[in-house]
Amino acid sequence: MIIGIDMGGTNIDGVVLHQDRILKTFKQPVDGSDYFASIWHCLEALIEGLDRTDIKRIQLSTTISTNAIVENKVAQVGVILQPGPGLNWSYDHFGERLKYISGSIDHRGSPVRVIDRKELRQIRDEWSDLPIDALAIVTKFSVRNPDFEHEIEKFFSNDYPDITLGHRLSGKLNFPRRVETAYLNAAVSRTFRTFAEQFQQALEQADIQAPVYILKADGGTIDLEGAIEKPVETILSGPAASFMGMKALLHENGNDRLLIDIGGTTTDLFLLVDDVPIFEPLGITINQRKTLVRAIFSHSIGLGGDSYVRFEEGQLLIGPERKGHAIAFGGKHLTPTDALVYLDRLKGERGDESREAIEVLAKEHGLSGHELAENIITKMGEMISNTVDAVLEKLNGSPVYTVRELMSDRTIKPDSIGLVGGPAEALAETIHQSLGLPIDYPADFAIANAIGAALAKPTVEINLLADTERNILSVPELGIYQTLRGSLDLATAKQFAMEQVKLAGQTMGLSKEQLDTEIVEASIFNMLNDDYGVEKNIRVRAQIRPGLLTHLQREGGYNESKE
Repeated sequence: MIIGIDMGGTNIDGVVLHQDRILKTFKQPVDGSDYFASIWHCLEALIEGLDRTDIKRIQLSTTISTNAIVENKVAQVGVILQPGPGLNWSYDHFGERLKYISGSIDHRGSPVRVIDRKELRQIRDEWSDLPIDALAIVTKFSVRNPDFEHEIEKFFSNDYPDITLGHRLSGKLNFPRRVETAYLNAAVSRTFRTFAEQFQQALEQADIQAPVYILKADGGTIDLEGAIEKPVETILSGPAASFMGMKALLHENGNDRLLIDIGGTTTDLFLLVDDVPIFEPLGITINQRKTLVRAIFSHSIGLGGDSYVRFEEGQLLIGPERKGHAIAFGGKHLTPTDALVYLDRLKGERGDESREAIEVLAKEHGLSGHELAENIITKMGEMISNTVDAVLEKLNGSPVYTVRELMSDRTIKPDSIGLVGGPAEALAETIHQSLGLPIDYPADFAIANAIGAALAKPTVEINLLADTERNILSVPELGIYQTLRGSLDLATAKQFAMEQVKLAGQTMGLSKEQLDTEIVEASIFNMLNDDYGVEKNIRVRAQIRPGLLTHLQREGGYNESKE
């Protein structure tokens, strides 16, 4: 059995799968003041009556890191940069918690000027009175020689509990993106670690010994220990689960398609090109910070079932703020969910209170309750349609990167819509009318994210590092540290990395058919040694390609498309 849990900003959803069938489901509002209670209640309900020793693994998606960044509820991070010579990038947005240091490493990975430890001592003194919780340390070309980052980490190791080093996050050469990625990793480390500890506590209380995997932004997974070390990888974990759930539950038609997940807080948009997902080629951008985090392309709107509805200067507004649950479900502020309840498209626990709130606001603006409810839902559809148009215009103005290939001169033109999320059925007709495309939604539309989390194929990632000048080859994740024998080129390094990642996948119980591997990053840099010979610095990052474990047997089937 596999347990899939999606910890969203509004609800926590859970599902138990046995082979390719759903055994149990769970859905409940998240208690933002007590995540442990929410996790425990979900687990308790899912495992009741089951043999816990039959649980093979738990797969989790969470918006913890994403929400912390978007809501600016992050740790105070001190940023130490060693930019060396070259372009001067501006990082003024880090304010007084940013320090530059001298010293540099050249593009070959050779030290040009060593670190001045007086500068480090001065930083320690100047920051001693600042509320800094974590450090991000990034030196230029650290992916070719991390020694300076290690030296700085050692100096501050007794001062700060969370220290992120830039070279550990990606092998790509992109100093500005590495800086922002390292900052974000440090900023959410404490938040994610607290969440992970609460999850582990719930597992212990439930006497569950199964391993835990977290969805990454690219639809793959990372084990819980790895996620604690690199929580930045869990950014957009929730949308990744949403995408995987839609891939598992919706028909494939071989064409371009728009996928929509309507949650309580946000609506997430995805696009398929010939049924293949689009990827962010360099890395995701979040809060205007460009990162090196590889991800499925998605676009989030601050618009959901629980978005705050009000009038400002006579204009009807929806979101992006969420002030709690709908009135129909115990909240205090009007939402689109209340409008759906008024129109009898949804059932609410406190439907009478919800209808009264609609009537009161409608009367204040010279409308009937029915007119206001219809206006709210129509505006919601228009907001989604306008956003889709803007996203397509942007994507069609640049090359399209898919998981398989670069597709240049390719116009994306969706011919249908797949819809999931709590209000999917209630909003299907509205979205169909707004976008003018056929639309369908699966029987399990309300728990698609939990299903996506459960069915996401466990993946493993390795990083091969080779330096022919020092005659060393290492794969730290697998404990491989060996002396090179003979020459090594990039093709041979790739082949070795692919073989090793397959072996790692086998230890996770993946079948031969599921061991679909890919090279995520690969680079080779030639270095001239003292004898004027050419040596090589090689880096290869390989992983089991993200995908689905199996196709779900859907007893409920599909709801009919609206043409």
